[in-house]
Amino acid sequence: MTTERSTTGATEPASRNSRKQLLLRLDPGVHAALAKWAADDLRSVNAQIEVILRNALVEAGRDPRPAPMRGRGRPPKHS
Repeated sequence: MTTERSTTGATEPASRNSRKQLLLRLDPGVHAALAKWAADDLRSVNAQIEVILRNALVEAGRDPRPAPMRGRGRPPKHS
């Protein structure tokens, strides 16, 4: 069984869909605004930050989800 070391130094079991941990320091006003926005959307502050970051990545053309692969075989002829 493989393990990963968390930001706190503790070892945790590695899994296929493990999430990266990140220490983020925020201005108290920014955190308060994020917390209110997250509550309005019925999300945690962490989930709200992830939604904001994902939307920013998509808008910047850096979508973290890979493009779907084309089917097997030859591509169709375009005439």
